[in-house]
Amino acid sequence: MRSLLLRLYGAFTTLAQPLVRRKLRRRAVAEPGYAHAVEERFGHYDDAVNGTGWCWIHAVSLGEARAAGILIEELRRQYPDIPILLTNGTATGREEGAKLLQPGDLQVWQPWDAPEPVARFLDRFRPRIGVLMETEVWPEMTAACAERGIPLVLANARLNENSLAGAERLGWLARPAYSSLAAVWAQTEADSHRLVSLGAKVAGVFGNLKFDATPDARQLATAARLRGQLPRPVVVFASSRDGEEQQLLDVLKRFGALAPVPPTQEAIQSIAKRVHDVQWMIVPRHPQRFDEVAALVEANGFAVARRSAAGAPTEAEIWLGDSLGEMALYYGLADAALLGGSFEPLGGQNLIEAAACGCPVIMGPSTFNFAEAAELSLAAGASLRVPDMEHAVTAALKLVEKTERREAMAQAALAFASMNRGAAERTAAALLAIAEHASPAAEERPEPHLE
Repeated sequence: MRSLLLRLYGAFTTLAQPLVRRKLRRRAVAEPGYAHAVEERFGHYDDAVNGTGWCWIHAVSLGEARAAGILIEELRRQYPDIPILLTNGTATGREEGAKLLQPGDLQVWQPWDAPEPVARFLDRFRPRIGVLMETEVWPEMTAACAERGIPLVLANARLNENSLAGAERLGWLARPAYSSLAAVWAQTEADSHRLVSLGAKVAGVFGNLKFDATPDARQLATAARLRGQLPRPVVVFASSRDGEEQQLLDVLKRFGALAPVPPTQEAIQSIAKRVHDVQWMIVPRHPQRFDEVAALVEANGFAVARRSAAGAPTEAEIWLGDSLGEMALYYGLADAALLGGSFEPLGGQNLIEAAACGCPVIMGPSTFNFAEAAELSLAAGASLRVPDMEHAVTAALKLVEKTERREAMAQAALAFASMNRGAAERTAAALLAIAEHASPAAEERPEPHLE
């Protein structure tokens, strides 16, 4: 029987549905994808959208969708006919997730975590197993799966100290949700300890799926070709977040990047000259901010060239990487990368893709979202940590000037990425073992025999 507190939570999320609809309408103004198939979020589906016995994978946003893609590829390698039901929560996550589908797969929105939408979702699709990616644990969904005997697991799981503190404040919801999961596979030992403290059944520490990603070879080849044509070394500010772009622009202005530099010996030694001789590139984390960041760059007096408009590199003080799915190209062009999300107290973005592309990383003080990966990369010599943006720019200038050190860090980055692979194979094997022993979700469709 459900606790009174969980029933109260269900009543609250039910009453909140009009607010959710209003939020979706507002988000759709900037990102039209939020206006697509809105009723799916509340458990209402087209009659043609059906089936049972799915391996259901939930990847809320862009980063989780990319991790899910790595897992799905390995699942298909081990069991080629596995039927995938993919759910997402954000427009970018859904767009990325659509690239992962094969004939026979299905993609719908994540149902809002209220009793009726969740029940309609589970009754319609009857998954054989559910896989939540990284952090997405919802109280109503976990309770409903437990009641129906659907094993629900958390893969590539991570939980930082801030999230743990928030979960402990809502322990009456979080603890039953985590404890009802059939299995949890953590990224790191530290994540494992935190998850166990919330009652999760941690069945293994498998590492981070993102180490198993293979950078797009065509993008890297294009980058290698373009690098030979570029007159200046490139430093990319990768996955930058709100407030961080202004920090970079302020430092560049303070260092004199906009000032003309006379060709004298003294000027050649000046930091203004060194800053001016680097091609700076900004790649915002969220696509809805592309126009905002372009306007910000111009408002600060810099000329900007946008990837979407220019295509090939053109003359401009700042390049703007306003495209999705091209990070391998940007890292391949760059001599060094500043890590977005680490110069504001946001926990940092994923540095693994940069390492896999052989791009040295310079990170700020805030990396709690990827704490172990950050420390391992530092220990491997693949990255540097600095206290603020001014030190980051200075460190980047030193790297582009010292070819031997930059090349050594690039090789260390490749080795660091390679030695940490294997999470996908371990996770897929564990997932299929649970699915094989799960009770069939429905009588209408024969369930696959997973071996």
